[in-house]
Amino acid sequence: MRPFTLTLLFLLQVFLAAPAFADELRPAYLSIREMRPDEFSVLWKVPAAGDLRLGLYLQLPDTCVPKAEPVRLIENASYSERWTAMCNGGLRGRLIAIDGLRSTATDALARIEYRDGSIEIARLTPAAPRFVVAGVQSGWEVAWTYFLLGVDHILSGYDHLLFVFALILLINDFWMLTKTITAFTLAHSVTLAGASLGYFSLPQQPVEATIALSIAFVASELIKQRPGERRLSESYPWVVAFAFGLLHGFGFAGALKETGLPQTDVPVALLTFNLGVEAGQLLFVASVWIAFSVFSRLITVPAGPARVASAYLIGAISTLWFIARISSFAV
Repeated sequence: MRPFTLTLLFLLQVFLAAPAFADELRPAYLSIREMRPDEFSVLWKVPAAGDLRLGLYLQLPDTCVPKAEPVRLIENASYSERWTAMCNGGLRGRLIAIDGLRSTATDALARIEYRDGSIEIARLTPAAPRFVVAGVQSGWEVAWTYFLLGVDHILSGYDHLLFVFALILLINDFWMLTKTITAFTLAHSVTLAGASLGYFSLPQQPVEATIALSIAFVASELIKQRPGERRLSESYPWVVAFAFGLLHGFGFAGALKETGLPQTDVPVALLTFNLGVEAGQLLFVASVWIAFSVFSRLITVPAGPARVASAYLIGAISTLWFIARISSFAV
């Protein structure tokens, strides 16, 4: 692999323009539970930082009227509203929309639980901020929704992608890279499952700050590379990937768990969300390798200087993220 400046600058510019806060990319969450005929309990959650919330607003059908003012609360980096709505004629066939979603980089997950025990899941995106309530949904449709949520999270999780990108630059051997990515996958799968099931947890903000530091660490290892010398990160990169993968798993779990998903959804959510994360990760790795392969046939420059320059840029980006995330602790 002979990466050159044009490819690296293009990819790194994407990361440099990325948002510093993962909270901005966490999905909003809508939970609707049918309590009695035409009566529904509603929970609406959106990402928040301090007293500031993301400008997303739920629009229920015109036939829905709240029985009382919503109870509003900001905690755990989320703004939530709870209320009971009377919807004449029920929700089936009615339109639910999220105002403001088109102008964000996030999406929203809607979950409707009916009195007969059936569940409907819908994923709303900036391109499709509304849906018509179907009332009937197969298990495959539910699984597919969580799978797409996993793909979307990893492809919009710039910190996770930048870590993987740094690993690609660190490792020249394809099979060693495969082993390293596999170790990263296994590690974050363990903490994703454990944290989502409630066996252990870490505060989300320190996790995100430490994830930024993990990227800076790999960048520093890139800078310290010398011909004829093999550092621990070069000889056993899968160990580094596994160790930091455990940390990144908590970040993935935050995206899944902080939406407020009920425990009844966790088994299918864990499996399909994680499969979506892995599919998006493999898609990213394949895209980078293809880009390197194509551009290296067109323009050839010394790999060493390009790699070092990239390492400094990666370190600068991750350090800026770290500072921004640390400063948010007091917010």
